[in-house]
Amino acid sequence: MYATGNVAMAMVVEPGSASATTGASSASESTQKGCFVIWQMMPDKWLIELFVGGHKVVAACDGNVAWRHTPWLGAHAAKGGVRPLRRALQATNLLVYLSPTTMINCKFSLLANTNSFKKGLDPMAISCVFSTAQYMGEKHMSGVDCFVLKLSAEPADLAERSDSSAEMIKHVTVGYFSQRSGLLVHLEDSYLTRIQTPGSRPMYWETTTCTRIEDYRAVEGMMIAHSGHSSVIITRFGDCLRAGSEVTRMEETYVIDDLAFNVPGLSVDSFIPPKEMLKSYYPEEGLDWSSPLHR
Repeated sequence: MYATGNVAMAMVVEPGSASATTGASSASESTQKGCFVIWQMMPDKWLIELFVGGHKVVAACDGNVAWRHTPWLGAHAAKGGVRPLRRALQATNLLVYLSPTTMINCKFSLLANTNSFKKGLDPMAISCVFSTAQYMGEKHMSGVDCFVLKLSAEPADLAERSDSSAEMIKHVTVGYFSQRSGLLVHLEDSYLTRIQTPGSRPMYWETTTCTRIEDYRAVEGMMIAHSGHSSVIITRFGDCLRAGSEVTRMEETYVIDDLAFNVPGLSVDSFIPPKEMLKSYYPEEGLDWSSPLHR
């Protein structure tokens, strides 16, 4: 599968939060516009490139290892096992706005979950992910009567996405599906991470994302969402923040311009990780370490 589109986003510091009070950053920022390209190949191979605000961010998976490349951190593996592309648009957009210092401090709270549902681009992935979800009842959402499904990450999965300095405490996803069509129309995703480096007090990052998914159209017999809007709230709190909690909100709107299935010429070579990562994950000699990122 191939998809391309445009995105517009802006990030603001919530009035009354510690950042706004101390003047750590401006109360609001102008809207930035950019574009993105998504490639996918079954099973478990995907790549997204995002260009916005003068930066390029790449996230991908070759079926064995998920990785990312940012201007300030370079290429690095994603924590946890291989998962379907679940929230690539929201998370990578956040990466563009965060400064290198902030990005390093919150790498697990934002980067550990770059994977998302592609906002209705992949009905099969949505079905697979929510196949083990808990039914929570019915609710009217985005003008649609929906049934609600809830997913909570298992302790083993949370442990896999943690390390000595960052602990993933919880990760909950709630999907709202139209009772009439069965399509995903609204998605809520939240996770809490505890970060503590040696000699410092713990700090907590809570990220909540609400996404409205709309404009479904038939493409080669499949109903595909062509636009959506996301609102992301990032809250930092802990004893180390003397001025109180810091709250930042990001707004994002995206539109799919072009989408196609069974793209000629797409192969496994399109998803090869950067060579510096390959040598650590695949130590065999004599392999071709070429990557689209280095061409």
